Amino acid sequence: MKENNQEKLTDFGFEKIAESEKEAHVKEVFDEVAPKYDLMNDVLSFGLHRQWKRDAVNTAKVRPDMKVLDIAGGTGDMSLLIAPRLGKNGQLWLTDINHEMLKIGKQRLQKKGFQPEVCYCDAERLPFKEESFDLVIVAFGLRNMTHKDTALSEMYRVLKKGGRVLVLEFSKASRFLSPFYDFYSFKVMPFLASRITGRPENYRYLVESIRMHPNQQTLAKIMRSVGFEDVSWKNYSFGITALHSGYKN
Repeated sequence: MKENNQEKLTDFGFEKIAESEKEAHVKEVFDEVAPKYDLMNDVLSFGLHRQWKRDAVNTAKVRPDMKVLDIAGGTGDMSLLIAPRLGKNGQLWLTDINHEMLKIGKQRLQKKGFQPEVCYCDAERLPFKEESFDLVIVAFGLRNMTHKDTALSEMYRVLKKGGRVLVLEFSKASRFLSPFYDFYSFKVMPFLASRITGRPENYRYLVESIRMHPNQQTLAKIMRSVGFEDVSWKNYSFGITALHSGYKN
């Protein structure tokens, strides 16, 4: 078959699949891991993910009057850190493409006394008007999106002028750490996942998706290409994760 008659392929971990299939595959993975997602994050990162998220929210400098969009917010970790910083005039939107994750996130926030706006939506097709938010933040969700440039363009569109985007994501670990990180990722993590969740294949995908995600420099380049200015990043844990920042000026 000629190439122009074939559907375009995209990454699903190390596997290549049709673009139209990726969303369903990603949803299936997170549907299955949702009940123990937070526990696994704590176990697999030795609790470091909480430190990374706290620092990201501190960097955001959330004000009481802000309107904040938490994209791929899942079980609500970032929203739980943001919500206490918003006053009566502030507004928080928790969004995700996965119903199970979003349900858990909403319940966790409500148990803490917060009532966020909750929206099931695709980050590549955000259902918000232009210039709606002061801050857009996405933590550990961008790498699962099929068209990262499209998702970032949508984030740019819904930001107000002067608004900021923050992208917290796994990135390229430093050279000296890479051999140890690879062993842990491909051997230890699936083993622990099989013991705790019974789903080692899902965490194998998550590990592979990290390796397929753009490195720090490449992601910064993509962000600039869709319009973000003053793009910068800082590494955590020797580059295992990175926090990228950009502005809509």
